[in-house]
Amino acid sequence: MNDFTPKFRIGNGYDIHRLVTGRKLIIGGVNLKHPDNLGLDGHSDADVLTHSIMDALLGALSLGDIGKYFPPSDDKWKDVDSLILLSKVIDLVRKQGWEINNIDSVLVAERPKIKPFVEIMKKNLSNTLKIDNSFIGIKATTNEKLGPEGREEGISCHSVVLLEKKE
Repeated sequence: MNDFTPKFRIGNGYDIHRLVTGRKLIIGGVNLKHPDNLGLDGHSDADVLTHSIMDALLGALSLGDIGKYFPPSDDKWKDVDSLILLSKVIDLVRKQGWEINNIDSVLVAERPKIKPFVEIMKKNLSNTLKIDNSFIGIKATTNEKLGPEGREEGISCHSVVLLEKKE
């Protein structure tokens, strides 16, 4: 063991949820309309963007994943707004003396189009995290009809977070 404490930590997060009927389609705290009236299946609101960011934040500090803190076996988290969960995760991060340097996320979905909603997603996330929205990058792509996203069986998100130790 040494006494080295890094100034930066990076975390990677990933989430995917199945598209189903009878559920809302919440991404980045925005209720989107799928052309086939599909939503994301999950214990909470199944917000893949917010979930992948939470996992990236937790992973950067080796704190486990969101299932450790908000297990699907606990009815307390049933249908909960994922932005509420994100606020709890960022509190954990800040209690350890870290701050977000930046977030970069890629949503993978054939439909609906995500780009028109990116700015409001960034606003929702920046308000929850209490950071400038310029620290958040959100991109969207299709999977070119390949894999579960391409077959419109689900929507996924990859996120990377860079944390900086505060003095």
